[in-house]
Amino acid sequence: MKNQNGEDKQLDSYDVSLLAALQHDAHATHQQIGEQIHLSPSQVSRRVQRLQAAGYIQCFVALLNPQAVGLGVRAVSYVALTRNSGDEGLVFEREIALIPEVLECYSIAGESDYILHIVASSLQGLSDSVLRRVTRIAGVGSVRSNIVLNCIKATTELPLDQLTRR
Repeated sequence: MKNQNGEDKQLDSYDVSLLAALQHDAHATHQQIGEQIHLSPSQVSRRVQRLQAAGYIQCFVALLNPQAVGLGVRAVSYVALTRNSGDEGLVFEREIALIPEVLECYSIAGESDYILHIVASSLQGLSDSVLRRVTRIAGVGSVRSNIVLNCIKATTELPLDQLTRR
C-alpha cells in the first residue's frame, strides 16, 4: 500500500485481519468486523476505504448458488487455437467475454491455449448453447471438456499468510 508520500507501506495485522474478515463475510457491518478484530467502526471504515484505494479490495459481490438459479451443470474446457500467432487469441478473448455462461477464462501454457470454467442449465444446454458457440469462434482448433461431477472445494477466499511474513 502507498502512503501519502507515494512510498510503499506494509499492511499491519489489523489490515490483514480486516481483509480476512471481509473475504469471509463482506456483508458484515463495520461494527461487527470491528468487534471481531478489535477496532472501532470508524477505524474499520477508514481502513476499508484505504484498502480499496490501494487496490487490495477490487469490489464487493454476492456469491450466488448456481443450482438455486438453475445452473447446476459445470464444465472445465480446454481450448486449443489453430495458430498462436496473429489475432486468433485476441478474437477468441473478445468473443469469449460475450458468453455469460463462461465464468472464467485463463490463458495458459501447455497442450491447450485456454481453460474455461463454464456453467449451464443442463448437459444439452452446455452442448448446444455454450460449446457450439465456443467451437464456432474463428481460430479455435479443438475443445476438450470435462463435466464436473462433484465440487470438492470451491472458495473465493485468498490465503493471506504471506502478508504477515513481509
